[in-house]
Amino acid sequence: MEPFFALMHVLMTIITITRANETACTLRAEPAYPPLWKDGDIILGGVFSFHSSWEVKPMTYSVTPPPLKCISLNFRDFQYAQSMLFAIEEINNSSTLLPGVRLGYRIYDTCGSMAMAVRVTMALANGYENTTTEGPCTKQAYVQAILGDTTSSACMAMAKTIGPFNLPMISHYATCECLSDKTKYPSFLRTIASDHYQSRALAELVRHFGWTWVGAIRTDDDYGNNGMATFTKVAEQMGICLEYSLPFFRTYPEEKVMRIIEQIKSSTSRVIVGFLVHWDLEVLLHKFVEHNITGYQWVGTEGWISDSVIASMDKHHILQGAIGLAIPKTHVTGLNEFILNIKPLKYSGTAIFTELWKELFQCQYSTENDSTSTTTCTGNEELSQMQNTFTDMSLMPIFSNVYKGVYAVAHTLHDLLGCKEKCATIKQPDPSTFLKHLRRVHFNTKDGEEVYFDENGEAVAKYEIINWQPSKKQHDEFVTLGLYDASLPVKDRLAVNKASIVWANNKTKVPVSVCSESCPPGTRKAVKKGKPICCYDCIPCTAGEITNMTDSITCLQCSQDFWSNQQKDGCVEKETEFLSYKEIMGTLLMTISIIGAFITMLTAFIFFRYKNTPIVKANNSELSFLLLFSLMLCFLCSLTFIGQPSEWSCMLRHTAFGITFVLCISCVLGKTIVVLMAFRSTIPGSNVMKWFGPPQQRLTVLGFTLIQVLICVVWLTISPPFPFKNLNYFKEKIILECDVGSPIGFWAVLGYIGFLALLCFILAFLARKLPDKFNEAKFITFSMLIFCVVWIAFIPAYVSSPGKFTVAVEIFAILASSFGLLFCIFLPKCYMILFKPEKNSKKYMMSKT
Repeated sequence: MEPFFALMHVLMTIITITRANETACTLRAEPAYPPLWKDGDIILGGVFSFHSSWEVKPMTYSVTPPPLKCISLNFRDFQYAQSMLFAIEEINNSSTLLPGVRLGYRIYDTCGSMAMAVRVTMALANGYENTTTEGPCTKQAYVQAILGDTTSSACMAMAKTIGPFNLPMISHYATCECLSDKTKYPSFLRTIASDHYQSRALAELVRHFGWTWVGAIRTDDDYGNNGMATFTKVAEQMGICLEYSLPFFRTYPEEKVMRIIEQIKSSTSRVIVGFLVHWDLEVLLHKFVEHNITGYQWVGTEGWISDSVIASMDKHHILQGAIGLAIPKTHVTGLNEFILNIKPLKYSGTAIFTELWKELFQCQYSTENDSTSTTTCTGNEELSQMQNTFTDMSLMPIFSNVYKGVYAVAHTLHDLLGCKEKCATIKQPDPSTFLKHLRRVHFNTKDGEEVYFDENGEAVAKYEIINWQPSKKQHDEFVTLGLYDASLPVKDRLAVNKASIVWANNKTKVPVSVCSESCPPGTRKAVKKGKPICCYDCIPCTAGEITNMTDSITCLQCSQDFWSNQQKDGCVEKETEFLSYKEIMGTLLMTISIIGAFITMLTAFIFFRYKNTPIVKANNSELSFLLLFSLMLCFLCSLTFIGQPSEWSCMLRHTAFGITFVLCISCVLGKTIVVLMAFRSTIPGSNVMKWFGPPQQRLTVLGFTLIQVLICVVWLTISPPFPFKNLNYFKEKIILECDVGSPIGFWAVLGYIGFLALLCFILAFLARKLPDKFNEAKFITFSMLIFCVVWIAFIPAYVSSPGKFTVAVEIFAILASSFGLLFCIFLPKCYMILFKPEKNSKKYMMSKT
């Protein structure tokens, strides 16, 4: 078996080598002949859709499909072809550009079919003669460059086919951003800007008018899908949401079209962005009229916004007020007249010329039998008397793009062929070399327009802002109201005269198209669950937070010394709270303090006035005067607690309070001890009073007071009280208070006062049942009881009171305990001195004893 396989291997090798060395190169299918052609030294190819559709025939897959039969003549592409012929004729008649070189052309019809576009592209690259070529099949391209096609999808198929061979292709109207990818389409160039810029310009235009909630319809091909994808991406970055984005193609079945109609009807957005070609919009217009879809603000692309055919079809003003981007107007001298003179087409292709003539003038030649037409073509019909798509020159910027593409090829050839007064050679340049130089070509047209390609082989992006405004003509007037120039800085690219725009339904106010109304200052946006970011609720900022601009997504926290105003759109300084002399409570406490001090002074005056009376003498007048002096200080020290805290007032209020109260309690304690010692001295053989005479009483008061002074000095030295802004208790206001500094020092001062008060209360309680002569112990007991009750109640009230009420509680405790001591100890004596003088005698006192 092995020798057999070896023999078969040898035979197959021989057959392969033989086939590889064949010199005959044969066309395998029917040749594709161009409808328009002309011979020349160097041939240019053209690909246009002279027909927009074709007859659909059933495929049996048993026989070869018949040739494509094109229908629906498309006048626009005839105009593009005329522009190409005009440029070639100008160049051939020029003595300065390509002198001595004749340019020829081969122009094909794709019938709007991508398959046909690829086929004619191959015909332009390889030739169309049905002959056997001697030599290898790999040869130089038949044409120097290809002009066309109009649609992006067809250009993608064509450019991908010829890209590996570096055969240049220049489109005048294919704007899909995808064609900028030079790895896929290395030989593709265009004289129109990419949709990379148009999509962004559309998004900026929509944002410029404040529309954040829009719908979108796109042609379901590479042009529409890629353009809308870029628009959607950029729009989202600008805060614009699409309620819907619907694909549409003119061959869609009825049920698919109805779904689009229902979606638009059920939508809430009032703006529709149409990324459409004019063929698809023509079909949609009929459907919109049928279903009464009116009142929407349309935003259009260059694919239809300046198309007079669409405008003339819009009898029901569905697109009235439309605004969009159009290729800037331009002028090519002589092109308008050349297009209207269609006779040159006759010499390029009789068959296609005849078809065009019949369609233009709606007539039939006498040799044809057609019962549908009663008019006979004479050949002398005047196009100037007609008014149709072919005579409409509104797409002159596109015609100019074709014109510039031909001239770009001519200028590149002029440089490569070494042309001066005459070209050095007429040999067709190598495609790779030609493509390389074509990318770098830079020239001005005869009308002064600068032409060059950027790094992606595209024209610089500039668009006019077009607005459809009512007119007395057959259709709306296209009014230029602004410009978009991608070469400028981002903030300066878009310029629109908003005041001159006429909106949908002939309104003068900008339509509103938002999912949710703008959130005013003081609120923030909160996205609704399950909805796009443009659909939101306006949530008021919480207390202490603000937003000072519209449509804020977050609220800003005010700094710690500030608080939000009532509208939550600004921070204001927090209200500061402290016990002020100006407010009612402060004034009332101050008044009570002064009254208490005055009563104390009045009591001291009475005691001084009657200092020699038995009652004053019997109650230790020296300690009584010292007690009255300390009580007056207690009343006055409460004034230091009122007013805005300062560094000195904070240290003074607590230390003055502690020292004066200890002095007061020390005096009361001294009086109590005197009562007890006096009672002990009445016992026979007792000499206690000599150990607790006036000097010892003074030393006792001084000693107890010095201990408190020492505590206060240590407190002020280690950690004194200081003014403090309390921001925690109330968020909306600042409490100005005195921080005690060292809590140990503060409670040591209070604790020492409490200890002396408790000791005094116990001693007075023990002396309460002594003889009437010493009944002052009863009053001291009662006064100490009041004092202790007040300060025991003070502790929970002080801890729980908010803000300035903390200080008020402290002042109240000081005043209540001071009045308790004053009234309980001195009021009965003053009563007897003033109103019962008969009892204020030694005889009465002795008799009672």
